[in-house]
Amino acid sequence: MLTALSIRDIVLIDQLNLDLAAGLNVLTGETGAGKSILLDALGLAIGGRADKGLVRVGQERGSVSAEFEVNQNHPAVKLLVDHDLGFLEEVSKDRVSFILRRVQTVDGRARAYINDQPVSVALLGLVGNALLEVHGQHDDRGLLNATAHRALLDSYGQLNTTVNEVRTCHQVLREANNALEEARAGIADASAQADYYRHVLEELRNLDPQSGEEEALSTKRTLMMNAEKIVDDLNAAAKQLDGGSGIVRRLSGALRRLEDAAERSSEILLPAIEQVDRAISEAHEAQSVIENTLRSLEFDQNELENTEERLFALRAAGRKHNVTVDHLEELMKSFEDKLDQAEMGEMQLDRLEEALEAAKIAYAEAANKLSDDRKAAAVKLNKAIAKELSPLKLDKATFHCAVEKGDVLDGNADGIDRIQFLISTNPGTPLAPMIEIASGGELARFILALKVALARRGEAGTLIFDEVDQGVGGAVADAVGERLARLSKSAQVLVVTHSPQVAARAENHWRISKSEMTDGKKRKSVVTRVDCLDEKGHKEEVARMLAGAEVTEEARAAAERLISPEAQP
Repeated sequence: MLTALSIRDIVLIDQLNLDLAAGLNVLTGETGAGKSILLDALGLAIGGRADKGLVRVGQERGSVSAEFEVNQNHPAVKLLVDHDLGFLEEVSKDRVSFILRRVQTVDGRARAYINDQPVSVALLGLVGNALLEVHGQHDDRGLLNATAHRALLDSYGQLNTTVNEVRTCHQVLREANNALEEARAGIADASAQADYYRHVLEELRNLDPQSGEEEALSTKRTLMMNAEKIVDDLNAAAKQLDGGSGIVRRLSGALRRLEDAAERSSEILLPAIEQVDRAISEAHEAQSVIENTLRSLEFDQNELENTEERLFALRAAGRKHNVTVDHLEELMKSFEDKLDQAEMGEMQLDRLEEALEAAKIAYAEAANKLSDDRKAAAVKLNKAIAKELSPLKLDKATFHCAVEKGDVLDGNADGIDRIQFLISTNPGTPLAPMIEIASGGELARFILALKVALARRGEAGTLIFDEVDQGVGGAVADAVGERLARLSKSAQVLVVTHSPQVAARAENHWRISKSEMTDGKKRKSVVTRVDCLDEKGHKEEVARMLAGAEVTEEARAAAERLISPEAQP
C-alpha cells in the first residue's frame, strides 16, 4: 500500500506531502489543474522515464519520494532482500515499510534510491512494478501485455500448486536432458580419443608417479651431489670429538683427575663428576649420530644417476601434459575415468535415456493437467467479466480468455499454453487483443472489469486509474464508481476522475488546484496545490463537479444524495 507521497519542485508542484490510506482515494480538480503531474511524479518515483523538463522552472533539481507498507512476504520485499536491501522498517509483526525516491536534475541526470541507498533505475522499476499498477486511456502495460495474462489467469484460478508442479517437472526434465547431452558428448569424445587415452595411461602407469615424489627426489639428489663435502665435514667433526686431542679424551682425562681428587674430598666433587660424566655420554652419543649419518651417505654413482633419471622423467611428463609433477597421479586417474566412460558409455546412456523418458512423461502429465485447469478457470473468468460489462456500457462487447494448448515438446517451465485476453466490442466483429480494438474509454472500463473480477481472488495490489470514467456519465459513471468502491475493499485504489458519481464514493478525497505564489523577490509563479478534503469539503467538491463554475443549493442537495449511503448499492 502507498502510504505517503512527497514531491519537491516537479513541474508546477513546489512542495507537496500526501498521506494516503487504504480504500478508495479520489483526486479531482479542474482540467489543467495538475492531476496528471501527480501521476507523472509518482511514475518517476517507481522507475518511470526521467526527463529534465519535470524540474520546476528556476530550480536545480526536483525529487519524489513514495513510501510503501507491505506484508513481509510481498514480492517487492523478496526483490529487496535478493539485492541486499533488506534493512526494512518493521511497522508491525508481519508488515514492513520502505521508501522509493528519485532525484531529477535540470541538467538531465537522475538518481534512484531505496531507503536512501543508491540503486539502479532498473531495480527501482522492478520494485515499483511489483507494488503499484497504473491504468489509463494511454496505458500500454499491465493487462494489455499478453505476457502477463498467463500469470493473471493462474492467480484467478488459484493454480499455484499445479503451476509449481509443472515448474518442478520441467526442471527435472531439463536436468535429465542436460545430463544425457553431456554424457553423449563425453562418450563421443572419449570414444574418439580412446586410443590416445590408452597410450597415455600406459606411459603414466609405467612411470607410476607418486604425490610428493618430486620434492623427495630433488632433496635426495641435492644431498648426493654434496655428499663428498658433507662427509669431509662429518669426519672433521668426528675427529674433534675423538682422536689424539679430541673432546672425549680430554673429558675422560678430566674425569680421572676429579675421581682422584674425590677420594680426598669426601662428596663435594660428586656434582662435578656427574656433570663431566654426562658430557662424556653426550659426546659418545654425538659420535654415534655422526657415524650413522656417514653410513647413510654411502652411495655409488649409479644411485645418483638413477635418481636424476627418475626426477627428469617425471618433470618431462609434467611438461608434456602441462601439469605439475604432483598432479600426474590425478591426471592418470582422469584418463582412467575417460577410458571407463568410453568403454561403459552405452550402459550409462541407457540409464540416462530412461530417466529422460520418465521426466518427459511426468512433465507431460503435469502440463496437460495445468492446461485443463486453465481452460476451466478461463470459462469462469469469462463469465465473471461478462457480468461486469453491461453496467459499464460495454453490453455489446465480448471478453474471451483464449487458452491455446501447444505441443508438450515445445513446453517450458510455465506449461504448454499460450494465453491471451481477447475482446470484441460489437457483435459480429472478430475477437482481437484489447489494445488493437478498444478506444481509450472502453479500454479503461475493460481493465476495471478485469481488475474487479481478478481482485476477488486476491490478485489486486495498489491500483491507480487515470480517468477510467472518461466519456461516460449517469448510470454508467455510477457503475464505474460502484466497481471502484468494490475493488477498494481488496486493494488500495487511487482514481483521477471528473465524474461526481465516482468522487461521491471516495473514502479519502483530494482536490487539486492551481494558485499563484510570490517568492521573496516578489516574482509570481503558478503552482499546483493539493487539499485533503474533510466531509464538508468533500460534499462541496462533488457539488462543484455537478454544477460547474457556480455551486448551487440544488447541486449541494444532489451531492448529498450521491454521497449518502442509501444512494450507494
